[in-house]
Amino acid sequence: MTSIDTPPNATHELLRSHRSIRKFVAEPLSHERVSHIVRSGLSAATSSNLQATTVIRVTDPDKRAAIAEVAGGQRYIETAGAFLVWCADLDRTRRACAMGGGHMTSGMTEQFIIATVDVALAAQNAVIAAESEGLGICYIGAIRNNPQVVADLLELPDHVYPVFGLCIGVPTQDPEVKPRLPVEVVLKENTYSAEGEADLIAAYDETLREYYRTRTGNNKVSCWTEEMARLTEGERRPHMRAFLADRGFEMR
Repeated sequence: MTSIDTPPNATHELLRSHRSIRKFVAEPLSHERVSHIVRSGLSAATSSNLQATTVIRVTDPDKRAAIAEVAGGQRYIETAGAFLVWCADLDRTRRACAMGGGHMTSGMTEQFIIATVDVALAAQNAVIAAESEGLGICYIGAIRNNPQVVADLLELPDHVYPVFGLCIGVPTQDPEVKPRLPVEVVLKENTYSAEGEADLIAAYDETLREYYRTRTGNNKVSCWTEEMARLTEGERRPHMRAFLADRGFEMR
């Protein structure tokens, strides 16, 4: 079989140029523009057509400020042209089940996985749509620092939880692209093997260390393996299990 190796096209280049943007023009995006971006997001794959994504645009300045506090003071939540909270929504599924003459069995781990994956796929589609327009984005996972506050602010019913926030807006910065792990580390064939990974990861450490040293703003001395050690050594958001169970995601 002949291998066909085509050069990256414009879509590949767009995807590979992704950066997190944290400085935005302080002007709101129109409702129509946000709707178009979200509509493109909702065209993503969805398991069994569950469509378990709900997106809440937060325009109330007080609510934005409160969410920024939850997220550790990330003030660009307040200044971005749009701030969206992406939610995994099984309440709509429950209501649809009743309309169809059934009764949803709640608390299943598979339902939680499907809903969460649905949200992630839809959000990433929306991100690509936004970036194709020259907009910048920044995911905000830190809303899970205190998800109950976010759930209360947005009046989320049971069987709905906030997965992450998303800032979208016109960027006022042009940061460098952060290097990623080599594809040779991630892409495997037929079986899982870590053979040869250590050398590739060590080389990536040096690449990332140089990126942090020379990037524009927020220079630091670090590398990937050191960051992973800090990230995974201790407990991280242990409150999430109880929070999810209280909302009907019992993981049975």
